Amino acid sequence: MLLGNGFGANGKGLYLTSLLDRQAQWRSRANEFPHTVKVPVLAGYHFLRQYHGRYYAKAQNLNRKLARSYDTVLDQYDLLLMPTTPMKATPLPPPDASPEVYTQRASEMLPNAAPFDATGHPAMSIPCGMSEGLPVGMMLVGGHFREDRIYQAAAGFESAAAWKSL
Repeated sequence: MLLGNGFGANGKGLYLTSLLDRQAQWRSRANEFPHTVKVPVLAGYHFLRQYHGRYYAKAQNLNRKLARSYDTVLDQYDLLLMPTTPMKATPLPPPDASPEVYTQRASEMLPNAAPFDATGHPAMSIPCGMSEGLPVGMMLVGGHFREDRIYQAAAGFESAAAWKSL
C-alpha cells in the first residue's frame, strides 16, 4: 500500500490523482509512523523482495477460499454474530513500552475482524455490554452487499437495550 501511495494495486473504483500526489509525501515523514505500521511495512517489503510476491499470491488464493466459505454460511443465515475481539480489552502499553509490546497489543485485536477486511464481507462492531468497567463489542457480519441486514439488526439491538447496563 505504501509503495502505491495508499492506493495499492488492482483495486476497483476511483483513483484520485490529487490524493495520490498528497499521499506520496509519506516518504519524507516515514520516521513518524508508529511501530504498529513500521513493523508490517518492513516485513511486507522484505517478503516482497525476498520471495517476489509468492506469499502474497498464496494469501490471495487462500482468501478466495475463505470468502467462499463465509458465502456458503451467509447463504443460509442472514448474519453472523460474533465477538469483536477474542478477549477483553487490554491496557494500553506504557509510554516507554518496546516496539514489540506495541505491535503485540495492536495485533491481539485482529483475529476476528481481519478476515472480513480480506474477504470484503461487510461487518460492524457495536457495544453490547460491560465487563469489569470495559465495553464489550459484538460484531455483525453480512453477505456481500447486504449491509442493510447489519444496519437493521444493529438498530434493533440499540433500541431494545441500554448496552451499558448489560
